[in-house]
Amino acid sequence: MGTGIDDDAVDAQRSERLDWRFKAIPAAAHGATVEEYLGRRPSLDDFGTPLLTLDAGALDHNLRLMAGWCERAGVRLAPHGKTTMAPELWRRQLDAGAWGITVANLPQLRVARAFRVRRLLLANTLVDPAGLAWIGGELDGDPDFTFVSWADSVRTVELMNEGLLAARVQRPVHVCVELGGAHGRTGARDEETALAVADAVRKAPALRLAGLGGYEGALAHDASDEGRAAVDAYLRRLADLHGRLEYETAEPIVTAGGSSFFDQVTEVLSGLACVDGCEVVLRSGAYIIHDDGFYRQISPFARGVAEERLRSAMHGWGRVVSRPEPSLALLDTGKRDLPFDEGMPEPQLVRGAGSERLEGARVTAMNDQHTFLEGGDVEVGDVVRLGLSHPCTALDKWTLLPVVDDAGAERPAVVDLIRTWF
Repeated sequence: MGTGIDDDAVDAQRSERLDWRFKAIPAAAHGATVEEYLGRRPSLDDFGTPLLTLDAGALDHNLRLMAGWCERAGVRLAPHGKTTMAPELWRRQLDAGAWGITVANLPQLRVARAFRVRRLLLANTLVDPAGLAWIGGELDGDPDFTFVSWADSVRTVELMNEGLLAARVQRPVHVCVELGGAHGRTGARDEETALAVADAVRKAPALRLAGLGGYEGALAHDASDEGRAAVDAYLRRLADLHGRLEYETAEPIVTAGGSSFFDQVTEVLSGLACVDGCEVVLRSGAYIIHDDGFYRQISPFARGVAEERLRSAMHGWGRVVSRPEPSLALLDTGKRDLPFDEGMPEPQLVRGAGSERLEGARVTAMNDQHTFLEGGDVEVGDVVRLGLSHPCTALDKWTLLPVVDDAGAERPAVVDLIRTWF
């Protein structure tokens, strides 16, 4: 074990043999292991389209920038693993100082434990009896494993306790009470309900009250004054509730912070650690990939919390396969390949020909397998690089992701292949 993950299990992915299962991989690579193929020093020109790539320099930059910011701010970081579901990237985050990894559901938990992630935060509720029995077995079988789940109702606590007792689990499961907000997602809607949940946890023999959690990102979708005020009001409720809880662990946690408002989370909550020794844990996950859309606009780094900004580490690549009208081109890349839920892709350059030929171009629509590009001076056969929005719905479309040395180079070199497990 290295810093919180099984290095041998992560490294073993490089022994996987390449074949038709990986849509990003050219046929010429079939039969070789990941390690062997990378030893051939492949170029991006060797890969077909559609394609999604990661940028090595941007990944390193983003890791360094976020780790440094959290250290200076005095908060912990348990990045949300659902953004990438890539143990190799989780390891880089842990090596950069991350406190643990956050996941959203039972399948993601199972992936994380397959790679022996040592500290896991489930930002959700686990009430499935089979899932409770399994996680209990993981706790009983590994004394170094730390697991924290959430609960937002007394009924949730009852089901968790019953499931764990029925499975005869020996180690108690640590639980955070979840506080929500009106029109938000999950979470107790008022403080009295949250206090009742906390009391139920303390009375449950299979559980331990270990902290308080919530998600402010469900209460605002932009960084307007109104949105930021809603986030601030919620976080102050979270801080006040923390002062009313009696925890059962020596180092309780207070956790909030998606990728949009972690600066406000830190401003409101970081003082709690100084007062009573709790750990304030952010769960920001999108930062390592970032984007050229939603997060480019809303990230605290875009609002000046540091001198540097995050850089988009993901790009789509599509080949022009049709010019049926003078101002319309169709790319061979569509919704099955690239994210579209938080905005259309952004045409950035023609590979090997710079950005000038795409002046005035824009993506107007996407089908399952095609992207509609209007404007720009492109010809059939050109490969267009696309900036993307929302990494959380990008990497799930790819089981193996080429990492290039520089996505802006005339001929990018492929320097790594990242395995995902969605």
